Amino acid sequence: MRLSDSEWKIADCLWESGSMTITELTKALNPDTGWTKNTVITLLKRMIEKGAVTYVQEEKAKRFCPAIDRTEAEMEETASFLDKVYKGNVGLMISNLIGSEKLTEEQLAELRRIIEEG
Repeated sequence: MRLSDSEWKIADCLWESGSMTITELTKALNPDTGWTKNTVITLLKRMIEKGAVTYVQEEKAKRFCPAIDRTEAEMEETASFLDKVYKGNVGLMISNLIGSEKLTEEQLAELRRIIEEG
């Protein structure tokens, strides 16, 4: 299941909190996104149709919960990115990361550790 950038923002909130109402989501997302309640509702409807979010009707409001596992979503997104940008070539991606000179020494050390342990 592919999530849009906007849907990822909502999913992140739900993964962090476990569940939220539309009002809670709007309040949490508004400072960074400027989204109104209507925007959040539209995105939630789309995510429900995809099967990414479910909800429970409470007394006064719906409480939304993630219906997909964060790790699985991250793995799918990573595989999609790797296929799209690097045609599945992990070595080319790592080479580009190292060659970009944007990685800190700490990040390079972590990358070396991950490769050695893998």
